[in-house]
Amino acid sequence: MPTVKFTKEKKEIEVPVGTDLRTAAQKAGVNIYDGFNGFGAKLNSLFNCHGFGMCGTCRVNVTQGMENTNPLTVREKIKFKTPIPTPMPDPLPCLAYIGNEETMRLACMTRIEGDVEIETGPPIDLFGENFFS
Repeated sequence: MPTVKFTKEKKEIEVPVGTDLRTAAQKAGVNIYDGFNGFGAKLNSLFNCHGFGMCGTCRVNVTQGMENTNPLTVREKIKFKTPIPTPMPDPLPCLAYIGNEETMRLACMTRIEGDVEIETGPPIDLFGENFFS
């Protein structure tokens, strides 16, 4: 069974192949709804899309084992790859310039196929070199 390691929380859990990261985090007692750089984490844990990939609040950074996850879903490509706001009504329509775009995933859309290491609640870099480009 694959192992999921949550680096910030220092927790490790074994899950069946095909489990999504959101379910694995809940099983391990890890809150993946960090909010906006930590602000609003409590609200986001209650008011989220419940695993449909719409809100973007369950973003995680896959620090190791990206090859052991499923390919990016369409919703993730819209969130992390589209450099302009999307036409869909969405609280966070575009996260393409927040940093770590190559390793950022939505926990609810990421299926585990092997060992992975996860950083929960990666910071959004609003004033980084890419955000205003």
